[in-house]
Amino acid sequence: MTTATARRGTATAARLGLPALRGHGRFVTGNLIDSVGNGMLLPLGLLYFTDVRGLPAAQVGVAMTVGQALALPVTFLAGRLMDRTGPRTVVVAANVLSAVGFTLLLFADRLWHVAAVHVVVQAGINMYFTAQRTLITHVTAPGERRAWFAFTGSLRNVGLAAGAAGAAGALALFGKGALSWMIALDAATYLLAALCFATLRTTPPGREETPVGGPVTRSAHTRRYLLLVAVNLPYVLAQAALSVLVALYTTRSLGLPASAASLLFVVNTVIVSACSTVVTARLAPKAPRRAVAAGYLVMAAGMGAFMLPALPSLASTAWVALGCAITLFSVAEMLLGPALSELSVTLTPGAAGGFTQGLYQFSWAVGMVAAPALFTLLLEAGPLLPWGAEAVACLIAMAAAPALKAPARHRRRNAR
Repeated sequence: MTTATARRGTATAARLGLPALRGHGRFVTGNLIDSVGNGMLLPLGLLYFTDVRGLPAAQVGVAMTVGQALALPVTFLAGRLMDRTGPRTVVVAANVLSAVGFTLLLFADRLWHVAAVHVVVQAGINMYFTAQRTLITHVTAPGERRAWFAFTGSLRNVGLAAGAAGAAGALALFGKGALSWMIALDAATYLLAALCFATLRTTPPGREETPVGGPVTRSAHTRRYLLLVAVNLPYVLAQAALSVLVALYTTRSLGLPASAASLLFVVNTVIVSACSTVVTARLAPKAPRRAVAAGYLVMAAGMGAFMLPALPSLASTAWVALGCAITLFSVAEMLLGPALSELSVTLTPGAAGGFTQGLYQFSWAVGMVAAPALFTLLLEAGPLLPWGAEAVACLIAMAAAPALKAPARHRRRNAR
């Protein structure tokens, strides 16, 4: 490759908002493979236990929820382990644990087995996301952090789509009998991701990036970080709505075919995968708290658009309204995801440490566990309620976002 070609490639990457990828091949590959495994997980779990093992669907759902709930404390255990061994070790262990969990799926044929296996699988997922954001700070340059959060978010969407598409294709070609070997393949992907992460060279951020003192008290730092955790919850619930609420809403409340939810998921995946880095680099406010406020305003508008087809006078506009809604949702996701992740590791001194990352990931775990029950109850009470409640939560988070401002001394040191 000539110098001129390399420069053109660098300039193109900069215009697209991509971080410098040279030297990060294993990190990128590990993130992509892990996401493919998660994408295969989504269509496999419930179907495997009901159609292959012959267990009742309702009871399997309860057992899965119980297992996921029991794994909630793992976020804090992973945080403590991360403080002792570093984020790379936790990410590797998380992928190995996920591989073990998927392997155990092949031997689970009772309801208590289902719960136990999901404790292991969810523990691996919670461990991974507790440490993954801090790992980014150990393998990338400080000035590129939000670009890397946007890029890994795009990778995640690509991996999820590839995993889900692969699972759907295998089921279409070979039927439900393919579920067992697909689960075995999923376990292998997690081991491959663990190998990629295990061979990374990491460098902890310098002391100037993580000041331990300052004019702001520890209690003030704690309050600020707890505010971030609270502000993150509406985003967690919005993400859960895409997988939990949209399918029920479009089929039961709007009378659309089951493929409607899949189509909206594909549109969201394509938009976020293709545009996240550009939006982060070119359109999002530079201050992450302002990006969060803008994202929640757009998300609230998206929730309003989801509500429109449920109004009797606007029922005929269902497809147009849903198209606008998922577009607004995707734009909000591109604004919120990278900015919230950046704040999670930079908002306060020690924000990338184990306890704070465990607390931040706990908000994700709790939100994902609570979302199915919350959204189904609201939907049963009325088709407008879940979207209206989420819109109100987004507006409250938007109003709180300006307070997510690092103390003066912390900002000066991070700017060096």
